[in-house]
Amino acid sequence: MLVFLLYVANDALRPLSADPSWLATMGVTVVLPVVLLAGYYYRRDRSAGEVAYTALGLPIFVALVSGGLWLLFRHIVSPQEWFVLAASILVAGGLVTAHSRVRHDAAVERLVVTVVVPLLAVVGVPTVLPSLRDLLSLSPVLPNALFSLVIAFTLPIAAVVGWRVRAVRDADRDGAIAAGITVAGGLAGVVVGPVFGVHPTSWLVFASPIVGALVLYVEHVVRNDEGVSGLAFPIVVAAGIFVGLTAAQTLGFAGPDTWLDMQFLTSSTSTTPADAGIYPALVGSVLIMIVIVLSAFPVGIGAAVYLEEYARSQGRLGTVIELIQVNISNLAGVPSIVYGVLGLAIFINLIGMGRGTAVVAGFTVGLLILPIVIISTQEAIRAVPDSRRQASYAMGATKWQTVRNVVLPESLAGIFTGTILALGRAIGETAPLLMIGVSASVRVSPDSFLSRTGAMPRQILSWSTQITTEFRYGVLAAGVVTLLVVLLTMNAAAIVLRNRTQRTQ
Repeated sequence: MLVFLLYVANDALRPLSADPSWLATMGVTVVLPVVLLAGYYYRRDRSAGEVAYTALGLPIFVALVSGGLWLLFRHIVSPQEWFVLAASILVAGGLVTAHSRVRHDAAVERLVVTVVVPLLAVVGVPTVLPSLRDLLSLSPVLPNALFSLVIAFTLPIAAVVGWRVRAVRDADRDGAIAAGITVAGGLAGVVVGPVFGVHPTSWLVFASPIVGALVLYVEHVVRNDEGVSGLAFPIVVAAGIFVGLTAAQTLGFAGPDTWLDMQFLTSSTSTTPADAGIYPALVGSVLIMIVIVLSAFPVGIGAAVYLEEYARSQGRLGTVIELIQVNISNLAGVPSIVYGVLGLAIFINLIGMGRGTAVVAGFTVGLLILPIVIISTQEAIRAVPDSRRQASYAMGATKWQTVRNVVLPESLAGIFTGTILALGRAIGETAPLLMIGVSASVRVSPDSFLSRTGAMPRQILSWSTQITTEFRYGVLAAGVVTLLVVLLTMNAAAIVLRNRTQRTQ
């Protein structure tokens, strides 16, 4: 796999096309300091090395997630619409919380309110009663895009960061400082963004999650006082890249003539290799991933919780449960093309959904990874010691309270590991997309989940059929590297979560 990745990366990045002086400059400013520092961590301070690689990979992973959010804000939900949606959810949550405090003994009534109030706030009753979201959308005093994101995106992230730091440090001042740093990192885009040619709203979407994640991780490392020197590693890498690129540009050294550049990432496909890009297919893959997350994961996690925590006590249904469990295990090995046929039969021919849309692709690939999510979640739940369940029962907790407050929190890291690995498989599937009619090449990015869409693996397959050498080796390699970067980042996140789980058990 490593040899294949290096081979494809060489075709996509073409490092040898750069001036030797450019390569020497980057080697001195980036490669040499990184190698020396990594060697020091390996020989002298292993814990600092672990912190270093995590501190470098964390912002990259969060940046990829933020990129998906940025695409969502650009093509699906405007910042004002997001502000209205967040306000509606906040009002609904406040009403549900207030009702639960006033009528805390009415369990059935509380359940009805918990379901009905959010639906009325967000959806309403079609043709009969407008939702709170619709009413707020008609307000003439809605904030502009920048302030909408500050209020409904940056401030909630800062609040979560501040709450977490306050909880672990038991200090209001530390929580306020963490929240303030997160807000300042997002608002810095108003001044710093235009200097680097980045729109302030784009800066907010990327900077707020990245700064918040770094604040939480740095606080964790400093609080544990282990491997603190590893926090210097990403600073050395970033400074080396900045100094190297600045020196090369000042001295007039030409960099590599790569296929994988910003033009490739932000352009649509074209019949001319030099103008071809992957942007519409990238947007389509993000929409498909969102549908998968919202559909397959809740169903898979819920099914695993039922099979592990509730089905065992139902002895008379033991044979049926065992049959279901065997089928789930078998479904995990079914070829992906079969799920494509299933999606074509159910979602398109039976239900009548449109061919090649993001929602159909998400449901189809979601069926493919559903057995994986169920099995991985079951394994995570089984890893929770039974003594903790018994201790919860001994304190008078109900079955659901034990599952919610003991089992799920203890198995959460394992569940995240399995679901991220399942997403890694889902993002690279091609056969199901062929069966449900996902377009080979899309020149216009989809603007809703019901629009015809493309996907990165489908676009890469289309490029592989081109006769032109530049398509088959240059553009194709750039698309493969883009897809592999997303896939390997997901797998790296799963490995980190797994290692944290093993250390805490």
